[in-house]
Amino acid sequence: MEIIKTPLQDCYIIKANLFGDERGFFMESFNQKNLQQEGIDFDVKQVNFAKSSKGVLRGLHYQKGDYSQAKLVGVVSGSVLDVVVDIRPESETYLQHFKLEINSPDILFLVPRGFAHGYRVLEDDTIFHYAVDNFYAPDQEGGMRYDDPKLNIDWGSGLDEVLVSAKDLVHPLIEI
Repeated sequence: MEIIKTPLQDCYIIKANLFGDERGFFMESFNQKNLQQEGIDFDVKQVNFAKSSKGVLRGLHYQKGDYSQAKLVGVVSGSVLDVVVDIRPESETYLQHFKLEINSPDILFLVPRGFAHGYRVLEDDTIFHYAVDNFYAPDQEGGMRYDDPKLNIDWGSGLDEVLVSAKDLVHPLIEI
C-alpha cells in the first residue's frame, strides 16, 4: 500500500496493491495497521455503496461537529471525478479544493473530517463506495453548492448535462 500526500492538509491518496491474473484480482483495500504506521487514525464505523449513471453529480456534503466523518472512498467499477474542499477555518488549506479521477478499485481517497465531499460520475453503472469513521446523522448534515464561484471547481466539460438532486441545488453559497 502506498500513501500519497495531496496539496491539502491531512488528505491522502491511497494506492492499494492489486494482484491479478486470468482469474481476476485480489486487493486489500483497507489495513488499519498500515495507516496507523503513517500516523493516520481511521476507524471504520459504516460502509456505504452508491450506484449512479454517467452525469450524476453528488455533493458537496459534510457532517457537522461531533458527527463529522472521515471517509475512505473509491470505486468498485466505473469512474468518478472526486472533489474535496477543506472547510476547517483553522487549516492552512481552508476553502482550497482537490480533485482526483478514481477509475480503478486500487485507487482510494482518504478524506479527513472537516472536508466537504462530492463526485461527478464519468461512466454508466458506476459503483462508488465509502467507509466512514462515524455514523451518519441526518440532522447534522451540511452542504455547499458544487458550482460556488468562490470555490471555482472545474468539474469537467458538459456540466450543463449533469444530474444534481434538488437537495444539492439548494445548498448555500459560501459567505466569507
